[in-house]
Amino acid sequence: MIRKQILAMALVCASSIIFAQDINKVPQLSGPEMTNKKGSEYKFTVVKNLDATAVQNQNMTGTCWSFSALSFFESELIRMGKGKDYNLSEMFVARKAYPLKADNYVRMHGKTNIGEGGGFPDVIQVIREYGMVPEEVYSGKKDPKEKHYHGQLEATLISVVKSTVDEKSGKIDFAAMHTSVENVCDAFLGKVPEKFDYKGKSYTPRSYADATGIKADDYVFITSFTHHPFYSKFVLEVPDNWNWEAMYNVPINDLKEILNSAIQNGFTIAWAADVSEKGFMFQDGIAIEPAKSFADMTADEKKSLSMKPTPQLNITQELRQKAFDNYETQDDHGMHIVGIVKDQDGTPFYVVKNSWGSDLNECGGYFFASESFVLYKTTSIMLHKKGLPAPIAKKLNITQ
Repeated sequence: MIRKQILAMALVCASSIIFAQDINKVPQLSGPEMTNKKGSEYKFTVVKNLDATAVQNQNMTGTCWSFSALSFFESELIRMGKGKDYNLSEMFVARKAYPLKADNYVRMHGKTNIGEGGGFPDVIQVIREYGMVPEEVYSGKKDPKEKHYHGQLEATLISVVKSTVDEKSGKIDFAAMHTSVENVCDAFLGKVPEKFDYKGKSYTPRSYADATGIKADDYVFITSFTHHPFYSKFVLEVPDNWNWEAMYNVPINDLKEILNSAIQNGFTIAWAADVSEKGFMFQDGIAIEPAKSFADMTADEKKSLSMKPTPQLNITQELRQKAFDNYETQDDHGMHIVGIVKDQDGTPFYVVKNSWGSDLNECGGYFFASESFVLYKTTSIMLHKKGLPAPIAKKLNITQ
């Protein structure tokens, strides 16, 4: 996650947005009705709204997986009663993940991912092995005024690591490679502090993570595909699952139940999905999967999709699988689901917090994703195991 061209397109489009000062912003979910943009006929009412921290901006990086996961963990800290003022460092996680990916790349003879992309398992691995730090302690920027950009960092890392892979000689100096990777990361992102003072206390990244109360083993990954048995675990076959994390596989109806039950019971969800679809209209604050195919729509019908409710496609297990098998559904982007609303026709939508800043749409950087879109285009989710409905947890042999 994420395809860089999608993010680039969103950033380019920013200048054309018409801002509405009189609509309810999604972060507050205030008022009896909300809409997605000025002039829209959509009228959303809140079913469940959960707390989230401020929208962040990954800028021109493919680190959505870190931004969305840490947004999720910030909401977890709110749920746990730890307070609402947490701002965890996304770049600490990315900085610690790069050397792990580099090592894996060499051991896999250069046949795996080493780029900016990643997944929620990367964040869990970093928390488990290294801990966490506040944003104030490590921003991952040499100049605080700079925007995040990892293009040159990625290119340099790939060059350094690829030079290590020499299958003809059979000789690889891992120690030298590790040193080179660490030096490159330090040069672009800055050194990670081994110790730091924060709010009157001294920490290491490990002790800070422990102090938050977040336990890596409490979080589970869920997916839903038929090419592996249900109620078992398998390694999801997407390029950014470079560390081969096994995920629990459930039927689509269970996936839907997990999503709704978790939100209703106070648990937000880290969401990995495909956002390259025509129905993903972030600038318009909406993502839908219309019942009528885009190929059969008139130009006027296409224009109206973000402006008024339209019947949504009934998503089946077969549709999900076909889209995944055909590469139509890919692991594009990581986001954070924080609530549920319904439109005036009773169609459920999930409230999604994105990491492209707060100024690219009229929803303050959030958007509304229809239940059909989410069920169709989800590649995986991460949530606290206690957010699972008890009967499903039992089928998966997960102790809550």
